[in-house]
Amino acid sequence: MTEFYKKIKTLFDKKDLAEEDKKVFVHCCCAVCFGYPSQFLKMLGYIPTAYFYNPNIHPKEEHDRRCNELEKYCKKYEFECITEEFQPDDFYNATKGLELEPEKGERCNKCFELRLRKTARKAKELGFKKFTTTLSVSPHKVSENIFKEAFKIAKEEGIEFLPYDFKKNNGFNITQKIANFNNMYKQTYCGCKFSIRKPKEEMGDISEN
Repeated sequence: MTEFYKKIKTLFDKKDLAEEDKKVFVHCCCAVCFGYPSQFLKMLGYIPTAYFYNPNIHPKEEHDRRCNELEKYCKKYEFECITEEFQPDDFYNATKGLELEPEKGERCNKCFELRLRKTARKAKELGFKKFTTTLSVSPHKVSENIFKEAFKIAKEEGIEFLPYDFKKNNGFNITQKIANFNNMYKQTYCGCKFSIRKPKEEMGDISEN
């Protein structure tokens, strides 16, 4: 463990918290992105539960593959994992009219809002007091935009959001190393069909169904 993480653990260790206050509900976009956040939160004394709700992922086979990979990782490292069925209409309804928006634009913000609100509500339903997301570990995501949506939702839903910017302090590289160590499947695009950057002839059928 580096000196940085020793210092972090000293400052933020949650060992004196009540058991229910240690539990944190973690929205996970995939197993790769959960690798570092799960171990970081555990190191701080939290008890993370993974939550897979990603109706943006296209196609269903890709959605299911990422979900299965997350379940496999959680089983190996003894994290509880809760998953939702594939619900693509949730995403298409939430982002209607924003199909041509660029990456990191308003479509992505609406997608963040959709997934984080579902996470906050599910967390409350299950008795969690805190939630967070692995979305911030990606260098392709603007953490400020993620946190803006998350704080708004936390206030509206009456639950605490933990604003960990997991890409900081080499977090992205560490999560990649964890993925390599565990031979994880690594996707080549964010998730939605609009984020697939390949020639049309290589994309095949990308209809909503």
